[in-house]
Amino acid sequence: MIRIGILGDIGAGKSFIANNFGYPVFNADHEVSKIYKKNKKIFYKLKSKLPKYIYSYPINKNEITSAILANKTNLKKIINIVHKEIRKKMNLFLKKNKRKKIVILDIPLLLENKINKKNDVLIYVQSKNSEVLKRLNKRKNFNKKLFKIFKEIQLPLDYKKKKSQFIIKNNFTKKTVIKKIDYILSEIN
Repeated sequence: MIRIGILGDIGAGKSFIANNFGYPVFNADHEVSKIYKKNKKIFYKLKSKLPKYIYSYPINKNEITSAILANKTNLKKIINIVHKEIRKKMNLFLKKNKRKKIVILDIPLLLENKINKKNDVLIYVQSKNSEVLKRLNKRKNFNKKLFKIFKEIQLPLDYKKKKSQFIIKNNFTKKTVIKKIDYILSEIN
């Protein structure tokens, strides 16, 4: 099985790229949303670590946001709890798809949390800053302060770019993206 890890900046279109490969995608952001909605164990763990902020189930993202904005150590507490669960979900995904030729890992902190393996194919998604900001501002819950905090915990983009075997310049048009994906697939198969 070939594991493809998608790297890039927040809002660069990593999920858009991942979903156009035509192979199973593990999307960590979607899994986190599911955990907040359906996992009572995680709710109780978060509530015990952050009782001033986390009090409703299903977990309200505004409570998570308030906790992170109040104190950066709260983000570390959240990551420690949630990422263990994400790792479990990813391992289940990999087990379920073990017969697939290729799987796509759309995990924002792939390198930061050392989830990648040595032989993973890493693809860096590059987008114009102006395009990224335009897209982020369209998100209904976009918060600039939160964005800055998340940027601080990420490895530098230049580092991610250097670690990648391929770069996709994302202009957010499906035709161009598909061409680049086809090229990458022909190179790794």
